[in-house]
Amino acid sequence: MAPPTDSARSAPRRSWTYFTVPALFTLVGVGFLVGLGAWQIERGGAKQRLIARVEARVNEAPRPLPPESEWAAMSPKDYEYQRVTTRGRFRHDLEARLHGLRPGDRPGQPTLQGVYILTPLALADGSTVIVNRGFVPTERADPATRQMGQVEGEQSVTGLLRSPEARGWFVPENDVARNAWFTRDPASIAVARGLARTAPFVLEADRTPVPGGLPVGGNTRISFPDNHLQYAITWFTLAIGLIGVFGVWVRQQLRRSGDAGG
Repeated sequence: MAPPTDSARSAPRRSWTYFTVPALFTLVGVGFLVGLGAWQIERGGAKQRLIARVEARVNEAPRPLPPESEWAAMSPKDYEYQRVTTRGRFRHDLEARLHGLRPGDRPGQPTLQGVYILTPLALADGSTVIVNRGFVPTERADPATRQMGQVEGEQSVTGLLRSPEARGWFVPENDVARNAWFTRDPASIAVARGLARTAPFVLEADRTPVPGGLPVGGNTRISFPDNHLQYAITWFTLAIGLIGVFGVWVRQQLRRSGDAGG
């Protein structure tokens, strides 16, 4: 039998304890990746339930706006995207302009930049609800450029209820002095405008035509991306890949150990 080579002599024999630490790290990594995959599956189920709930609410007949006596007990999950209708008088002098973007009406049309007009609607009982009347381009933000849309008298408004919007890390703070708003926050608008008895939600108006064409309502986003299954498959695939890498490494080490032992 041929004598072992120098490299074979230098390769140490491997005991099972040699594999313990890499095996533990692999086990932790696989557990972490599988956990991420399971989390994405759970999120996907929640997203599907959200989509089903939103579709059911936006397609049902509008309900009367909940009375003020119920506002304190309402939570966003109870009313978010609920279709309602109400009547009142717009306080155009107190409108807030929420900066935002609006997708084009046709494929290939560029995204429009402008503001959403949030106007207090005075109800018959003396309470107020903030209505997102719709979008106007930046050059038409000044009410003087869209006077036909500043409708007077009692108006009927139908739309979807939306919960307050939290300010993100990279979103500017609202500038009350400039009437420049960056978050949908009815409570802050009410304070800034000196309004009492204001609903804790916003009513986003539908596409009912407005004299002069502005603001353009019906901008509530009701479609949600659902890529959670793809993400879950990615995490599970990485877990399987990690197991494969560990298996190849173990095989190489055992082969080297066998060669060292002749």
